[in-house]
Amino acid sequence: MKFQTENPTDAVEQAFFRIEREQMADVPILNPALTVEAIDFQRWQGHWLGIVVTPWCMSILLLPGSTEGWTSTGENKRRFVKFPAGDFAFLGGMEAELGEYQSCPLFSPMDRFASQIDATQTARASLIGLLSAPVAPAKPTPKRDKAADQPDLSRRRFFAIR
Repeated sequence: MKFQTENPTDAVEQAFFRIEREQMADVPILNPALTVEAIDFQRWQGHWLGIVVTPWCMSILLLPGSTEGWTSTGENKRRFVKFPAGDFAFLGGMEAELGEYQSCPLFSPMDRFASQIDATQTARASLIGLLSAPVAPAKPTPKRDKAADQPDLSRRRFFAIR
């Protein structure tokens, strides 16, 4: 198994540019406003986590940073990975530039993005959301009795408060 000791940003972009050139060239779902971009790859639990934006999809990628703690799935086999935001399904893949990796699709096709900046900002927000624990919903404030908020103005109560 090949594992990445250095940040895999360049290798991810090389692999997906090649996929675009060799396999996706005339596919009608390509968004011409977009290009391949590896977004914010970082160490996560000893491995590499980031997002790849392409003209046809946006996916979270997980690449082995070492053999320790890596769970191989095999190509097109699924496994669930626990993140602070919850459990996400990843599919195993293999590319010459990357070796084994796992991906979790976020968007496909990419027609909802008008520009590369829109896609990049969405990718960054998605990564932040993935790595953030969900916030518990606020408990509804119980309805208060408006009469209880009013002072008791009875004469008896007035004379009893001294």
